[in-house]
Amino acid sequence: MTRLSIPALALLLAACAGTPTSSTAQQPTTPAADSALQAAVADPGRDAAQRARDRYRHPAETLAFFGLEPTDTVIEISPGSGWYSAILAPYLRDHGRYIAASATPAPGRSSPLPALFAADPARYGRASLHWYDGKSPSLGAPASADAVLTFRNVHNWVAAGTAEAYFQAFFAALKPGGTLGVVDHRAKPGTDLDTMKKSGYLTEALVIELATRAGFVLDARSEVNANPADSADHPNGVWTLPPTNRHDAGDAEKYRAIGESDRMTLRFRKPASE
Repeated sequence: MTRLSIPALALLLAACAGTPTSSTAQQPTTPAADSALQAAVADPGRDAAQRARDRYRHPAETLAFFGLEPTDTVIEISPGSGWYSAILAPYLRDHGRYIAASATPAPGRSSPLPALFAADPARYGRASLHWYDGKSPSLGAPASADAVLTFRNVHNWVAAGTAEAYFQAFFAALKPGGTLGVVDHRAKPGTDLDTMKKSGYLTEALVIELATRAGFVLDARSEVNANPADSADHPNGVWTLPPTNRHDAGDAEKYRAIGESDRMTLRFRKPASE
């Protein structure tokens, strides 16, 4: 598949600047989460600090929008400290499969996931860890996953120049008809590439273009993770806001009142036949 140079990507962004960020036809009512998903989210065994973020991350509504079922094989990309792992692993434990896929840590660094999974086998005993090359990711057997999910990661790949490789890897890993679910910080339409890289906010137009160039079809958008109070123009980018809070101590209440970032929530589909 054709790879975009940075200048070409900048031209693409200019062409897409007028792309609308919402469409009535593409904003279906989010289905209700099934009972198993509701139970996984409501589980009192989840870390209290993680549960406190549910009001910003809307896990039950987000995963229901992505159409997950407890029989699915789901690959989560770059799970970080395992916020969604604590929900997805038990949800998929009995009938499906949860795979936490992360870039191999750089020398001197480590991932918290192996210790997290080992410490709670009742929750994570059937979850899998998959390590990949962060510059050239491969997610295992082709056409093996029902869903690939990524939460607040695409901006990092855009900044690193590896986003196209990731979307191509997602496409390869999914079964025909499979789902790609993307949540990320949302920039205002027409925001330039340099500003996106510095701020951590991406336009929906850019994310949609990256996905469609990899072969995906945009299936639907949701506003479940929208935050109208977020202007997306903070002095330290998205990291100014919770949970990073990279701001002066005197501004704590201001940013606490805004809350976490305004986020796009996009569902893509790998065509059933290529």
